[in-house]
Amino acid sequence: MTRSFTLVDVLLVLALLSDASWAAKGNSSCKQTNSGEIRPHSVSITEFGAVGDGTTLNTKAFQNAIFYLNSFADKGGAKLFVPAGRWLTGSFDLISHLTLWLDKDAVILGSTNSDDWPVVDPLPSYGRGRELPGGRHRSLIYGRNLTDVIITGNNGTIDGQGDIWWDWFWNGSLNYTRPHLVELMNSTGVVISNLTFLNSPFWTIHPVYCSQVTVQNVRILAPHDSPNTDGIDPDSSDNVCIEDCYISTGDDLIAIKSGWDEYGTTYGRPSTKITIRRLIGETQSAGIAIGSEMSGGVSQVYVESLQFSNSRTGISIKTSPGRGGYVRDIYISNVTLANVDIAIRFIGHYGEHPDKFYDPNDLPSIGRITIKDVIGENIKFAGLLEGIKGDDFLDICLSNITLHVTSDSPWNCSYIQGYSDLVYPKTCEPFKEIVSPEQYSECYHLSSHLWSSSNQNRGAWLRSW
Repeated sequence: MTRSFTLVDVLLVLALLSDASWAAKGNSSCKQTNSGEIRPHSVSITEFGAVGDGTTLNTKAFQNAIFYLNSFADKGGAKLFVPAGRWLTGSFDLISHLTLWLDKDAVILGSTNSDDWPVVDPLPSYGRGRELPGGRHRSLIYGRNLTDVIITGNNGTIDGQGDIWWDWFWNGSLNYTRPHLVELMNSTGVVISNLTFLNSPFWTIHPVYCSQVTVQNVRILAPHDSPNTDGIDPDSSDNVCIEDCYISTGDDLIAIKSGWDEYGTTYGRPSTKITIRRLIGETQSAGIAIGSEMSGGVSQVYVESLQFSNSRTGISIKTSPGRGGYVRDIYISNVTLANVDIAIRFIGHYGEHPDKFYDPNDLPSIGRITIKDVIGENIKFAGLLEGIKGDDFLDICLSNITLHVTSDSPWNCSYIQGYSDLVYPKTCEPFKEIVSPEQYSECYHLSSHLWSSSNQNRGAWLRSW
């Protein structure tokens, strides 16, 4: 049985990160958020009969408190205060103009009874539950069609107690797709900050069809053998900023998505204008992933200052014939890797399809992807880059990359076209060496200072470990 994370594990992580070097803020940061905004009305969950003993089910208390606070939505909003204690609950809905505040030593616990997680309709951009046909269990903390929602606190904890769900997954006894820990749909002005998230049954934080989302200074933990416990999955959402986070889970730390096959292309809402900064983590999957559900399109993604260790893959793009959609205008820089199997991986044949109605001739368009300023120690493969026959991935640009690789065949490439500059070990044949400014102009935002760097000593890019 998979061991879930406990508060003791969280304290160990906090101790390891006590120097806060991973969260040191540079000159760039998300637009100033309002997570500390003072709401004119505030109540404690205890005022509605909640008992923080870890065994009393408090779903009704959360529902009643939020129903009461809804009367203040047009009066400046309200705050629901969760004090220290262990507050067991099933799924509950949020409202607009609400701050859910977890105090220090406050823990919201997800019920281990699946009946406390109602079944809802599948997302229209997926057409069915992601794991099983039909509906899906609703997330523990849920909201739709909301404006101005803040989930924050003084490093309180939201624990999905996912062990039971993982067991049901492994033994094949699920009736519906597992729930996320937090899901907000069709919402604008979302802030999630200063909290720890543990043991999600499925993906942890899932903003879908959302705009203006900030996830800041959170820790997300799940065992490395827990199935599909992605950290943060922006899905058909725009203007998303994720920064200063530590994530250690059983699947992708961050996965950018936009719908699944024909349902995603029909729904047609892309993920775009996404910024990710100062992320540290480890996983048995990828640190940063795009896809494989990307049928609505993914573009204008800017990622910088990543540190991944003891992981399977650093950077991953996943798609498949039948997905359709596109991935373009992606810029990833300043990446440090240690003990990673594959530094960069593109997969042109990944994952299953929702049903038999997908069009296998609907090919994805992948191009204008720049990855630069990457260093790595004890890397097995520098890159496994697999496009799709008849549908090459184009304008893949690699610059200023130095990886200490253990494999005798560091790169394996097929159906890929692009450019490289100052890459070690040397890339495979499809990559042309950049020898003129006209060539790097085909790369997405490959700025002029990188061109001048080609005359610098490669050793200047090595960093001490």
